[in-house]
Amino acid sequence: MEITPEASKITIPAGTWTLNQARLTGPNKSPVELEVLGTVNANPDPLKMPDKKGEWITINYVDHFTLSGGGVFDGQGAAQAWKMNDCHKNQNCMKLPINLSFNFINNSVIHDVTSKDSKNFHTNCISSGNVTFQRFRISAPGDSPNTDGIHIARSNMINVLDSVIETGDDCVSMGDQLTQVRIHNVTCGPGHGISIGSLGRDPNEKDVSGIYVTNCTFINTQNGVRIKTWASAPATLQISDLHFEDLIMVNASSPVIIDQQYCPWNQCSLDKPSLIKVSAVTIKNIKGTTNTAEAITLSCSPGKPCDGVEIGNIDLTYTGNLGTITTKCANVKPSLVGNQNIPICVAGAGAPAPAAAAAAA
Repeated sequence: MEITPEASKITIPAGTWTLNQARLTGPNKSPVELEVLGTVNANPDPLKMPDKKGEWITINYVDHFTLSGGGVFDGQGAAQAWKMNDCHKNQNCMKLPINLSFNFINNSVIHDVTSKDSKNFHTNCISSGNVTFQRFRISAPGDSPNTDGIHIARSNMINVLDSVIETGDDCVSMGDQLTQVRIHNVTCGPGHGISIGSLGRDPNEKDVSGIYVTNCTFINTQNGVRIKTWASAPATLQISDLHFEDLIMVNASSPVIIDQQYCPWNQCSLDKPSLIKVSAVTIKNIKGTTNTAEAITLSCSPGKPCDGVEIGNIDLTYTGNLGTITTKCANVKPSLVGNQNIPICVAGAGAPAPAAAAAAA
């Protein structure tokens, strides 16, 4: 009879601890749990990391892994690292470490822990399957650079549930080769919202499908939900079966965006359209307030127009006074269901903003 090894558990007790760098690499023969009860601090100086090309804490090739305990991973990014970050304008910028890097993990749960003030992204989950982040808190100021909350790519069945993400970049960002990602009951803000992309720059990128963003709240975010594909880029993947439903906006900018002419900091040319096809998208039950008059932007590619976009039950109020609330649409003909309190893809039309309506009265 084969003897099954017992599960292993590593506990970091209550208190404050300093960790220079750590890597846990499988394969493992039995479940592994890392229980963190205290606060684990990184060295504030990224130049003092032993492996400067690595991340702060890395978990690779592990099956049935659990991270729990209510503890805090503090990347100490505010002390020095954020001042060094010029990646938005320098493609050869200094490599800064991610707080928690999960790669090639399966059947795993990360719950009831906090990632604070990461020097770079807080967390990534790459080439993994059946992984759940639950009651996972991310905390960083709204002006902290490149501090994406959770970055997911090349994975299947990833869940982000019942979590609070406050950061300086995307609350959740998604790369290519993704299927069945569920983001449910997440509060995002400050931050840049929840994004698919940017995609298109790598010709080897693969399709994205089955993305569900439901019952989420966006508070003072720069965007709500967003799809970003690069113009004049070589990739020809498809992005399909997307569901943005039951979302609440609280003073959020740009609640819904499809941007297929993405080109930040003039890093590309707009003379050729995106070759990525976006299709089968539902945008339903979006309500709350926005501080931008352009509430919904569907800027699809002229080379690959969007198909199968369904919009329903939009109830958004513009809190500013710069004109009227409206939508912008290009290369898309959405179908409308339910009730909309703003004009959807109607050129030149708009609902009066509260201030404008009061002035008219």
